[in-house]
Order: sequence, then C-alpha cells, then structure tokens
Amino acid sequence: MSRLTAALTQAGAAHRPALVAYLCAGDPHPDTTPDAIVALADAGADVIELGVPFSDPSADGPVLQRASERALARGTTLRRALDMVQAARIRTAVPIVLFGYYNPLHARGAARVAAEAREAGVDGLLTVDLPPEESATLRDPVVAAGLDWVPLVAPTSTDARIARAAEVATSFVYCISVAGVTGAGGADLARAAVRAQAVRERTGRPVALGFGIKTRDDVARVAPFVDAVVVGSAIVQAMHEGGIAAGAALVRSLRG
Repeated sequence: MSRLTAALTQAGAAHRPALVAYLCAGDPHPDTTPDAIVALADAGADVIELGVPFSDPSADGPVLQRASERALARGTTLRRALDMVQAARIRTAVPIVLFGYYNPLHARGAARVAAEAREAGVDGLLTVDLPPEESATLRDPVVAAGLDWVPLVAPTSTDARIARAAEVATSFVYCISVAGVTGAGGADLARAAVRAQAVRERTGRPVALGFGIKTRDDVARVAPFVDAVVVGSAIVQAMHEGGIAAGAALVRSLRG
C-alpha cells in the first residue's frame, strides 16, 4: 500500500475524509517551502499537494496564479521543487502529490521526471492538462517507478471519461466541484459532493473533492460524501498574508 492510499485508509478508519492541503512550491519563498510542507503536515494535513509553478496555468484561479508568479520570479523550477520535497522528506513522512502542468514535465522527459520524483520522495503525480486518454506517456513511467497517478474529472465529464479516469487512477480520483478554476466562489458544494459520491459508487475508487472548499463549514458540508477534501487557495492566501504560521492555523481549523 502506498503512503497516499494508506493516508486515505487511515482517515476513513477514523470516520472522516483525508485533508489534502495545497501549497505552491517557492511561495512564499523557495527557502521556506520545506518548512511549510512540514508545518502543514504537523498541523493535521494528511496529504500535501505541492504545485509546480507554471507561467500559463489553465485551472488556477487568481490566488494560485499570483502564487505561481511570485514563485517563478524567485527562480522556482521543477528541479527546485523536487529539491524542496527532498529537503522536507527528511523531516516528515506525509504523502506528497506533485501537482502541475504537462509542459515542464514533457520538457524534462517522462522517465527522468519519474525517476527524480521517486528519488526526491514524491508519492504521486497529478497533471492537470493531461487527460486520461493521453496520459500513458507520463503515467506509465510514473507508475513503473512506484508512484501513484491521480486523474481529474469535472462536472462536465462523461460517463466514459469518468470510467477511463478510474482505470488510470492508482489511488484516488480527484473530482472538481465546478466547471471553472481554483478558488471559485459560489460553488454548489452540496451538489458537487453528491456528484463525487456518485463517481465513487460508479467506479469503486476513492474520491477527493476540490475547488472552492475554503472553510470549516465547507469541509463539514462535503465530508460525509467523499474520501478526501482538497483546500488550496485559502491556504495559499493565508500564507501570503500571514506566513507559514497562518497557513498551519487554517489547516488546524479545517482538520478540526
């Protein structure tokens, strides 16, 4: 059992969804990202989703776009993001999912990325703009390296696309709450949670729900229906305004 699957299993045994906390590598600063990973894990995050900053993110809302811009301005690259994981891994066993876009991974080479990610201590990859039908070139070497592959499904995904996503998943399926970007306001989380539950029942795979989940109330609203909840923009904004301590405080609140 991978660390990622174990985290979801342990959370389920405690009758709660796993809390997946997102942060952008290199923001607030490349030197402090390993500290942020450890701090969020210590605060109660079951899984860390580490975003690799990218200049043209298609799924990121304004908060994460600005985080990427700050990180890129400070020289954060895919290789430096992996170095951050390696530095954090010495201090924590929290599962880490590398979240990003295909272009930097393709440029570096799929086999190389898989090997370097495993060596750094990454547990899985989630590539936003690589649909299940096109994922084999990266997924196959990633899975061969012993890492998990996490696909995305949207509210607009067809039954066939959902089934294909479940086939390529090795741990869980990430369900997006809205047909939009991260941090979206006004998401109908109750409806999204029921839809995520239907994906779980249809595919037999654990599901995580993300996009638009920001508060304790949001988490409580979706918790009975899913295996994991993903919170990103709220944590990134908290750390931007108040540093790592503010991000950790939010994670403690969400976990509570």
